[in-house]
Formats: sequence, C-alpha cells, structure tokens
Amino acid sequence: MTRLIDGRAIAAALRAAVAEQVARLGYRPGLAVVLVGEDPASAVYVRAKDRAAGAAGIAAQTRHLPADTSEADLLAVIAGLNADPAVDGILVQLPLPPHIRARAVIEAIDPAKDVDGFHPINVGRLHDGVAALVPCTPLGVMKLLAAADVSLRGARALVLGRSAIVGRPMAALLTAADATVTVAHSRTRDLAAECRRAEVVVAAIGRAEMVRGDWIAAGAAVIDVGINRLPDGRLVGDVAYAEAAEVAGAITPVPGGVGPMTIACLLENTVRAAMARRDP
Repeated sequence: MTRLIDGRAIAAALRAAVAEQVARLGYRPGLAVVLVGEDPASAVYVRAKDRAAGAAGIAAQTRHLPADTSEADLLAVIAGLNADPAVDGILVQLPLPPHIRARAVIEAIDPAKDVDGFHPINVGRLHDGVAALVPCTPLGVMKLLAAADVSLRGARALVLGRSAIVGRPMAALLTAADATVTVAHSRTRDLAAECRRAEVVVAAIGRAEMVRGDWIAAGAAVIDVGINRLPDGRLVGDVAYAEAAEVAGAITPVPGGVGPMTIACLLENTVRAAMARRDP
C-alpha cells in the first residue's frame, strides 16, 4: 500500500522543534526578507515566511522595495543587512525584476547569513561535502525521505531537473547520503526509462503532471517538488499523482508535500546561522 508522505505534519513538527530551540537560546535570531516589486505569488510566500518566523520566536523583518528599485540600491540594502548584528539570515525573494541581476544580488549576501544557501561559497561547500547552509527545498526533501524511512544508501535515485535552486543541490545531498544519483533534464533521452530504473524519484521540472504513473517503478519513493496551476485553478505537481500513487511505495501530495518543508527549513537555517555567528 502506498504511504502518503505528509509534508504538513512533518513541517509542523520541525517548526515546533525550531521554536523550542529558539526558546533556549536566550536571544531572538533575526531574519530579513527582501521583496522587490509586486509579484502576487512572491508576496503571499513572503507573508507566510513572516508568520512562520514569528510563531517560532524569530525576529522577522520584511523590506518591501518598489519594482523600479535599481540594482545599486538593492545592493546597498543588502550591505546594510550584512552589517546589522541583529540580522542572522538574509533572503532576497526571487524572481527579481528583469533589470536586476539575480547572480549579483546572491553574491552580495554574506555567506554566513545566506539562509537560502545560494551563495557560491555555500554551493561549493555543499558539493565539497563541507558543512554549509543548504538550499531549503532540497533540505526539506531529505527530511521527508528520512521521515518516510526511505533508505538511500546504495539506492538508485533520479533527480528530474538541474536548476541551481533544487536539482543540483538535491543531487549533491543524495550523493552525500550514498545514493547512486542520476540527474535527468530536458535533453535526456528516454526520460520515462530513466524513471522506471529509479527507486527514488525527485521531480523538479516545472511541467504539470509530466511524470506519468507508468514511469514509476513499483515501490519507488516519489517526491514531487513541482507546483503548477492548471487553467481550471487546480494546483498539481510535476507527477500525475493519482496514477503514480497506484504503484509508488511512498509519495508526496501537491499541495501539502514539499512546500511546507521549504519554510520550515528556512527557519532551521536561520537558527543555524544565528548560532554559528553568536555561539561559535
């Protein structure tokens, strides 16, 4: 019988653990979120982060800048947050307006405060197997697999997607867990066959229900990172859930799977960053 991996419940337990940890610190870790422009989805996500941080005892602040903010002005805001001793974590919400280079912004964040784990120094540490701040979504996926008792050592794992935000760090984390990892993408020949060979599938493609049920090996663990809105308003993942659930050993739903874990892991990263800075 297929096990449902309940991201909401697992994330709630992680948020509670973070809150307990914060209560023992003797200070409130500080998280600064920078939002540029009026993207509705980004605004909703930032509000959710703010609420979750406050509930965990983290001192959260949001800097909401107009869409026409110059790159230089945004970099100046980041420099101020880097220098602020009350700020332990900095997150700049993506995507940014087209006139601002995301790479320049990411590289401007102090790596010790880079709670998104996107700075090249943190990326390099992750791929070198050194302790680092890890991107929140891949970190959340690893926690979901652990909560579902999915054994990764020696397992054939397939990561669908090679983005710097999910695919590449996901592959690095799975490799560090001793899985045998394949990264597939839009240029992969016979994507369905690659899926059928995998015991663990992490789908992060951004295409609604692309992964069909007959692509999934019997008993495989399926983690669906995708979130796509259909014309009728429904939210679906990159995996055809109903079909895949017929054969998978364990699977995440969309919504309610990976999404809640991303915010919970952001809180955990903020506390980790605070402790590294304040309690070395």
